[in-house]
Amino acid sequence: MAARAGKPVIAKLRIRNYRVLRDVTFEDLTPLTVLFGPNGSGKSTVFDVFAFLHEAFTTNLRRAWDGRNRLSEIRSRGAEGPVEFELKYRETPSSRLVTYKLALDERGGGPVVVDERLQWNTAPGSGRPRDILSFSEGVGEVYDEQAGIKVSERLDSPDLLAVSSLGQLSRYPQVSALRRFITGWYLSYLNIDLVRSQPMAGPQERLSVTGDNLANVIQYLGEQHPDRLATIFDVLGRRIPSLESVESEQMADGRLLLRLKDKPFDAPVLAKFVSDGTLKLLAYLTVLYDPDPASIVGIEEPENQLHPRLLFDLAEEARSAAGRSQMLVTTHSPYFADALRPNELWVLFRDETGYARTMRASDIRELTDMVDAGGSLGSLWMEGYFGVGDPLVRSGRPR
Repeated sequence: MAARAGKPVIAKLRIRNYRVLRDVTFEDLTPLTVLFGPNGSGKSTVFDVFAFLHEAFTTNLRRAWDGRNRLSEIRSRGAEGPVEFELKYRETPSSRLVTYKLALDERGGGPVVVDERLQWNTAPGSGRPRDILSFSEGVGEVYDEQAGIKVSERLDSPDLLAVSSLGQLSRYPQVSALRRFITGWYLSYLNIDLVRSQPMAGPQERLSVTGDNLANVIQYLGEQHPDRLATIFDVLGRRIPSLESVESEQMADGRLLLRLKDKPFDAPVLAKFVSDGTLKLLAYLTVLYDPDPASIVGIEEPENQLHPRLLFDLAEEARSAAGRSQMLVTTHSPYFADALRPNELWVLFRDETGYARTMRASDIRELTDMVDAGGSLGSLWMEGYFGVGDPLVRSGRPR
């Protein structure tokens, strides 16, 4: 698929010392990137890296740190040194490469920003990286693009992120751009019980992390984007033929009820009585057909509560959405993998040391030859042709 115009694109992510991710790198990321592998292979930990950075930027680093039980639970077992992240991205496909590096340690039970750097290449195509921001423990320099000079800055605490703090100032536009990028990520952790909730009425543009405002999103789409909502209902109806309509209704007490009607019956039923799979598929479709989607959209294990035969089409819907967002999906479903191309799928597995390793399906020559001959990745996985990540083989060794 061609690169998306106008939205940031992650080109590379490196993670060091984060739980089972002792040292993993994802490069040349495609618009749709799928992390595949058995339970405990590290897929959700990669997803949590995105969640950790997003939380650290939208709330604060201390909250994200404490919420994961601090360094003793965050740093890889038996490892030393800081937890490190390196993120390379472009504001647009043709713009210069931007690099963000973050190294975190702990002192007195709280996080300390050991090193934080923002760099960009001096030319869009290549060139030597230039420091835009360089900080350690709350002290450092940032490039003032308007004045053309580096300015010394001091933050109030060593546990503050310089990009998050200084990115709120208009005189540092490149820093602000990174802050907007990370705070704008959307990561889905759908909770089917919360999806069934009856929120207070009021249109809301985007589905919440847990999906508890699904009725509000349906209300918003009906009022502001009826054509998009009609498309969502059309897709949902083709996936679940017995479903006739979906509507949101405001009650006298201000609550918003979501009702779904099956074709054989005259009256619709409340969402709390509808199947888990139907509600979850509807929620995912509101994300994939969002009129103004986030630049990065993450979905964890979409196969839960969905019939396996729905997953191939859902994967293709995710690829279509990747034309407007960069999609990150974790899964261990071969049915979802059947719809994928080798360069979209990364296999995660644990080696003899217990740490996670990665392998891109397109780097396994035998595998790509079989796909070229008509094989599907999910079927090849089930038949053992990946050679790694088999949950029945210890330490990820080939059969």
